[in-house]
Amino acid sequence: MTKIDIISGFLGAGKTTFIKKMLEDVFQGEKIVLIENEFGEIGIDGGFLKDSGIEISELNSGCICCSLVGDFGKNLREVMERFHPDRILIEPSGVGKLSDVMKSVQEVEQENEVKLNGRITVVNTAKATKQMKAFGEFFNNQIEYATVVVLSRTQNVKPEQTELVVKAIREKNPDAAVITTPWDDIDGKQIYKVIEQQKSLEEELMEEHKKHHEEHGHCHEHGHHHEEHEHCHEHGHHHEEHEHCHEHHHHDHGPDCTCGCHDHDHHHHHHADEIFTSWGKETPHVFTKEVIEHAMKVFCDTEDYGTILRAKGMVPTEDGTWIYFDMVDGEYELRTGEADYTGRLCVIGTDIREEKLAELFGI
Repeated sequence: MTKIDIISGFLGAGKTTFIKKMLEDVFQGEKIVLIENEFGEIGIDGGFLKDSGIEISELNSGCICCSLVGDFGKNLREVMERFHPDRILIEPSGVGKLSDVMKSVQEVEQENEVKLNGRITVVNTAKATKQMKAFGEFFNNQIEYATVVVLSRTQNVKPEQTELVVKAIREKNPDAAVITTPWDDIDGKQIYKVIEQQKSLEEELMEEHKKHHEEHGHCHEHGHHHEEHEHCHEHGHHHEEHEHCHEHHHHDHGPDCTCGCHDHDHHHHHHADEIFTSWGKETPHVFTKEVIEHAMKVFCDTEDYGTILRAKGMVPTEDGTWIYFDMVDGEYELRTGEADYTGRLCVIGTDIREEKLAELFGI
């Protein structure tokens, strides 16, 4: 039986770094396949993970809920037949909903001899409060459906900030384990032990709720019965098939929804491609470091090109080296890296002025 772990997290949380840590500390000797679902047309993270020596299958789709299910089932069968992996790691888009990815996995569990294992959400401690307010629907979903929340960058903030973030997480998901120790101070094996323990605990809870359901025949807490459920948690989360057994409700798309997901039970919420825009290019264009750095500064300091949440890529430069750039919510870094098959860049945000981006990068 192949285990599937989902490593979720909002844009720039540190998912790729966390996956690298797990590969180095925990999964040595296992046959691993990473499936990425990058929001937008250009998959970037594959280049960052290439040196880990694992097979990468990128699913580039706009609407996670609508398009991942079909693509995922087909892709998973191909992965299983070709590689027979011990474990599959799924790195969803930073603006995807964990509940949608969970549903996709559960729909193919039986026919493909795979089993959903850990649901890990990585949270940037320094940005969590701001992101929770600005993008609550997406950010909170990733918290609510996680079995383990791993905080990143706790070494860069005051202890009070970490405590504040943990409190906010617990309000949304009191059952998840929250890992707050800086990553450099803890071995990945310790983290994964918690992930496995949480999975066992969740299975025990599900068994208890199943027995309760069999004895009483319905969910008293919410006053209605989910035909596809055998349990209904007191806290209103971890509903694999129904996203809105919550006290709050998302906006209904209505009859004019064009996302093609009316056959889903939970289409009463926004999808990533309604809120976020992704602009990406593959290009052989040779850049200067000054052009890339200027673009990063403009994204950080102004809203001339919209509200830029993430910019990431790897491009060739005039001196023969390659620049890898990564900008998240007002901060950026540039580094040199190995040559890729072509230059790639991706920008994600809201109200993006796409027509001006090509001009900014000079392509």
